[in-house]
Amino acid sequence: MERDLLARLYAEHVRDLDRRYAAALQECGFDAVVVHSGTALKRSEFDDQYWPLRPVPHFQHWVPLAWPDCAVLIRPGQVPKLFRMVSRSYWEQPAAHDSDHWQGPWDIVDLTNPDAVAQHLPQGRVAFVGEDRARARAWGIADDAVNPPKLAGRLDRLRVHKSAYEVECLAEANRRAVRGHDALQLAFLQGDRTELDLHLLFLAATGQDDPETPYKNIVAQGRNAAVLHHVGYQRSAPSRSAESLLLDAGATFQGYAADITRTWVKGSGATADAFRALVDETERMQQRLCASVQVGLPYEELHEQAHRQVAGILREVGILLHELGPQAAGRISRAFFPHGLGHSLGLQCHDVGCALVKPKLDNPFLRNTSIIEAGQVFTIEPGIYFIPSLLDDLQAGPYSAAIDWRLVHALAELGGVRIEDDLFVTGGPDTVRNLTRESFGAA
Repeated sequence: MERDLLARLYAEHVRDLDRRYAAALQECGFDAVVVHSGTALKRSEFDDQYWPLRPVPHFQHWVPLAWPDCAVLIRPGQVPKLFRMVSRSYWEQPAAHDSDHWQGPWDIVDLTNPDAVAQHLPQGRVAFVGEDRARARAWGIADDAVNPPKLAGRLDRLRVHKSAYEVECLAEANRRAVRGHDALQLAFLQGDRTELDLHLLFLAATGQDDPETPYKNIVAQGRNAAVLHHVGYQRSAPSRSAESLLLDAGATFQGYAADITRTWVKGSGATADAFRALVDETERMQQRLCASVQVGLPYEELHEQAHRQVAGILREVGILLHELGPQAAGRISRAFFPHGLGHSLGLQCHDVGCALVKPKLDNPFLRNTSIIEAGQVFTIEPGIYFIPSLLDDLQAGPYSAAIDWRLVHALAELGGVRIEDDLFVTGGPDTVRNLTRESFGAA
């Protein structure tokens, strides 16, 4: 991405965020807030190894910096201040800046001792946002001003509507992730690769290390695709006449995440052909759901549409032997599609602010229950799976006779299908900007 464009969009982002923080602080009775980047955590109490820092998202909302013990100080009417902790360790050094586009709007204070931040904090009521309460106490901040619920809730809601800068970061994250998806599709179709081989190839193709990914890559071949978050990669290649690969893997840019899933099948024979039809039908359903996004529509209604369409696909491919009423069809569809249709996306893969109300009892795992609004970014990711425990319950239940179990058991060897895109709701004539399809089209 062009550096000058990124710098201009970032400066606008900071100005708008400063204005919105000022309103939140006034409403919640604070004069200022200090947002901590986070503290490096030990992997275990029994050794001296530390995890790479996963920064506090509120900090990265301001600064695309992944260094421990940094902080930003936000005071209405004042230039925002960044306390950047410069490491003097000769054992380790934090990662270099990916770009310097973000430094313009800041008063940057370089420190070597985090305790020195306390000397720079203003008088008055100062809130602390972050995970390290011990650090807040060391800076003299009262316990009741650490992540105060009212202010924390307001700051979470500020992340629902993405700025132009954030959208372009999300778009770039998609472009990077698509390079990995293209590389793995080719490798899968052309040769015998283990899940571990494919995972490592994705990292190489996207130019990122494991800690930089927004979540642990899900690389699932065959039956493993029925494990929704499969990350225990196989070290041996499958040997079947029909093979499948479900890849749910993303990338990050300036802290913002892409979350993309694709499913492929290779081989010949009745099982491969039936599974290929299932993939094709799921792809078409996913695109219909993306096209159904409208401002003002409850996201949960899209989820309900997905279940109605899953029931139709099960009938189309022959798994469901005859038409059933809505209640029975809904029970069956939830055995094959047990998770939510999607979630908010941003600085966290499962971002905040779009699940403030609980879903219906039938949809316990739905992570987005918002009314769709311009500025939101979320995923659409329907799936159809063959999960042994859910199929056992279905087979033992009242609708067992409506299922072609011979076909189900054959397709279960290939695990399942999921297709996922990242959508930005523009609010304009073209309601949705599909960041994922756009990236595949440019590849």
